[in-house]
Amino acid sequence: MKPGLLRLWIGWMSVAAGLLLFSSCAHHERRPRPDVSHIEVPPIVIERFDQALTTLDTTHLHQALARLYKQYPAFMPIYFEQIMNYGPYSDTNRLLFEEVRAMLRSKDIHGLQDTINRHFPDLSWLEQQLRNGFRYLKYYFPTYPVPRVVTFYSGLNNFGAITIDTSVLGIGLDMFLGENYPFYLQVSDPYPQYMLHQFAPAYIVPDCFKAIQQQMFPPAQEGTLLDMMVQAGKQLYFLDAVLPDAPDSVKIGFTQKQLDWCKQNERMIWQYFIQNNLLYVRDMQQVMHYVGPGPSTQGMPREAPGNIGSWVGWQIVRKYMNDHPQISLPQLMQMHDAQQLLTDARYRP
Repeated sequence: MKPGLLRLWIGWMSVAAGLLLFSSCAHHERRPRPDVSHIEVPPIVIERFDQALTTLDTTHLHQALARLYKQYPAFMPIYFEQIMNYGPYSDTNRLLFEEVRAMLRSKDIHGLQDTINRHFPDLSWLEQQLRNGFRYLKYYFPTYPVPRVVTFYSGLNNFGAITIDTSVLGIGLDMFLGENYPFYLQVSDPYPQYMLHQFAPAYIVPDCFKAIQQQMFPPAQEGTLLDMMVQAGKQLYFLDAVLPDAPDSVKIGFTQKQLDWCKQNERMIWQYFIQNNLLYVRDMQQVMHYVGPGPSTQGMPREAPGNIGSWVGWQIVRKYMNDHPQISLPQLMQMHDAQQLLTDARYRP
């Protein structure tokens, strides 16, 4: 074991020894969900850009793409340039047309579309779940417009959900084919095993509202670990508010076993951050050990999931909001002083 890791492990064990008798599953009260039955949201009709693209006539591709562009004027240029990396869409971009033609004649793409069609023959369930989420979103943010919803594939390039300003919500269905879909492990840069359980249909709606939240409140890219923890906690609390029926494990991307471990060891986890003087660390490489994805958290027992700092930030924000019922979700999202929020939360698991 490396010396640095040994010191961290000893630090954890000293915390565990001192707190073992007091460790228990913490219970965080939740605010009652609001009544949104009166909130008007038009029916969501998901548009299948993926199917429309795959069935284009490649022998008359210029004309076919021009017609598709009329249907998807905001989404299609972003799709080709930023998702597929084919360059800007224009009638004179010959390289783009060559790339699109090759893609649409690829057996791999047609096989991917066939798999998507088998997994998602009907999306009425998704339309209903999205509509319910938008009811809650518009309860808290009445002026937020309900966007067009389109589906696409990225060739397994990890585009699960995207937004184009407030006008389009895009869903990459190829990133939700289930953890046993073999090609997640066969791409040029295979996805790590610990991520695969997140590539399931249950994650579609939470990923959509994560993308919407980040479009509404762009995250800071630097700060102390406490800043990043509270920022992540606010993002997850946003999901609490707009998706009250979604499991916590899905909102944060933990397995249920990992989530249970965090709950059972919440006090020890918090004391680990305190005793190792981690809250005010600014080195982003070190910060990302605790608020970034990973199979586990360096320095903690192997049961500790990666991104554990985000989970702690979530509990801090939940405690703050429970203790301050006068604070609305929009007010919370505009708060930028993580230290003050922590102080006011009086978080002592």
